[in-house]
Amino acid sequence: MKEVKKGTIRSRIKKGDTVVFVAGKEYARFDNNGKRNPFTGEVMAVDSRKGKVKVTGAAIAKKHRKAVPQMNVEGGIIELESWIDISNIALVDPKTKKPTRVKYEIRDGKKVRVAMSGELIPEPARRVNTKKNSDNEAE
Repeated sequence: MKEVKKGTIRSRIKKGDTVVFVAGKEYARFDNNGKRNPFTGEVMAVDSRKGKVKVTGAAIAKKHRKAVPQMNVEGGIIELESWIDISNIALVDPKTKKPTRVKYEIRDGKKVRVAMSGELIPEPARRVNTKKNSDNEAE
């Protein structure tokens, strides 16, 4: 029987960060000249329980979905990003544009993420769902 993991893996990578692959299938991408060009993308989701992330455009898996007319679900082959182990990616340094490790510092009374080059890593933009109220627009 599979053992259930307890707790979470502390990660310094957040949703919306720009990351680069440092290991795995996406690290071994090559350009036309035969030079290695690791994939760089944005984090879509983070699963801290399993220590996995989803990166936009990386590790694409094809899923064959059967049509369900009662639920208005179309069938076909759908391409989805699959989960990747968090150890296979590293944050991109905003100054050097290379993979970097992250440390935390307290600056101006706030806890911020800092790259090893000393450059401040900006917080990813949070998307706020703003539902427009149809009553306010009618007035």
